[in-house]
Amino acid sequence: MAANVKATKEVTYSWEGKDKKGKSVKGEIRASGESFVNATLRRQGITVTKVKKQSSFASKGSVSDKDITLFTRQLATMMKAGVPLLQSFDIVGKGHSNPAVAKLLLDIKSDVETGSSMSAAFRKYPLYFDALFCNLIGAGEQAGILDTLLDRLATYKEKIQAIKSKIKSALFYPISIIVVAFVIVAVIMIFV
Repeated sequence: MAANVKATKEVTYSWEGKDKKGKSVKGEIRASGESFVNATLRRQGITVTKVKKQSSFASKGSVSDKDITLFTRQLATMMKAGVPLLQSFDIVGKGHSNPAVAKLLLDIKSDVETGSSMSAAFRKYPLYFDALFCNLIGAGEQAGILDTLLDRLATYKEKIQAIKSKIKSALFYPISIIVVAFVIVAVIMIFV
């Protein structure tokens, strides 16, 4: 059973080919295998000349909690403004300065584009989106209040971020005192 799950894992492939008019085209697609990429592009009328498996986006940089919080707020704002979901992913993904975040968002967008639910697309990345995040997105999709739940999630993540930074700043002073105390004790033990 575990082998089947690993075998159907989707990865990103970059491809090059020619369309019906003979014009050179290229792009990226998430699929479970190279044959699936070829079949999908053939159905779209593209003659494939080259397909290459891409390396993981994690090697190009890292995605922090701040990035996820910012993305959630931007997505919530766009959804409230009436921007379509796929277009929102496109705008946020292309406008992000961190290439790892842009890649993550474009991968999620391609999952949603191929018919996967938004919560299922987020569940593919448990390192960045916890169970609470995915479940709330799923509830918002089913109830038809995705924009409201995204806004609440963004507020929640912003508050968590603020609490973490307050804890870090509150711990700075005691830790610095302990380090200085250890240095003084070490100097006394060595030289006295």
